[in-house]
Amino acid sequence: MASRILLPALLLLVCSHCGVAAARKARGGEASSQVKFDFSPFLIEYKSGVVKRLMGTDRVSAAADPLTGVTSRDVTIDPAAGVDARIYLPSFRASTKVPVLVYFHGGAFVVESAFNPIYHAYLNTLAAKAGVVAVSVNYRLAPEHPLPAAYDDSWAALKWVLANAAAGTDQWLSQYGDLSRLFLAGDSAGGNIAHNLALRAGEEGLDGGARLKGVALLDPYFQGRSAVGAYSADPSFLQSAARTWSFICAGKYPIDHPYANPLMLPTASWQHLGASRVLVTVSGQDRLSPWQRAYYSALRSSGWPGQAELYETPGEGHVYFLTKMSTPQAQAEMATLVAFINRDD
Repeated sequence: MASRILLPALLLLVCSHCGVAAARKARGGEASSQVKFDFSPFLIEYKSGVVKRLMGTDRVSAAADPLTGVTSRDVTIDPAAGVDARIYLPSFRASTKVPVLVYFHGGAFVVESAFNPIYHAYLNTLAAKAGVVAVSVNYRLAPEHPLPAAYDDSWAALKWVLANAAAGTDQWLSQYGDLSRLFLAGDSAGGNIAHNLALRAGEEGLDGGARLKGVALLDPYFQGRSAVGAYSADPSFLQSAARTWSFICAGKYPIDHPYANPLMLPTASWQHLGASRVLVTVSGQDRLSPWQRAYYSALRSSGWPGQAELYETPGEGHVYFLTKMSTPQAQAEMATLVAFINRDD
């Protein structure tokens, strides 16, 4: 008889606990779905700590590319940090060594990788047309690794390239790479990285007899509160820019820090830009274009002794050349970049 009485009570108790557990799980699920920062169209970070990337997560393996004849392979830069790179070698084997190009991908410091199909296709084409050994750097991304992680990773990758080329530990770099013709290049956030690394190279110097011949800033990610164009007078744009930059660097640097806004550099600091020439590309419909043009003007008026070149493409959006590679505009821009790399001076 007692068991008949206790059994329903026990079932009621179990069901009660199940209901509490379910409620707790529901509340946890609700909390995990609450948005902490919406950086669409790139990613969404939730209060639970989960980061959902909305683009740039596809990967393609290194391989011989039948369209360009370029062969690629992956290398590890820093296994502890998870920094690696993809090296591209064109099929043309010159009797003399060729330039070395170190490339930094874009993606607002939060998405994309060196192994993304878009960047893989772009680097294959660039390596083939320019006849360079190219190294595409895969740096860590924010918000998991806020700035200056991307700068530090990219600097470590550059040092790795120089060390392995000089020591002969990487056959492609040592056999075919000419470190006296070293170039840095990148689009969007990668252009920002290339600029900041060129400054650091000028301040600290480069190993292995390397000479930084040029830096190509392709629609670089520069912005700030400086009055350089219509967007600088748009409060909503400035507020959004400041919020996203703070997200990228975890609040460590203000939007007018020279990392984001090189126009805030002291005039004397431009002299440290350790390259003999700089190419800046601008797409006409890019909201960052006022800061890109202002960068070019500031560089030219700074007394920096190198050669600065500005290339503009009207009517196109930010880094259009990555997804519209077959268009006449993108091909003309590619030809300009190739000529910039191969120019004798």
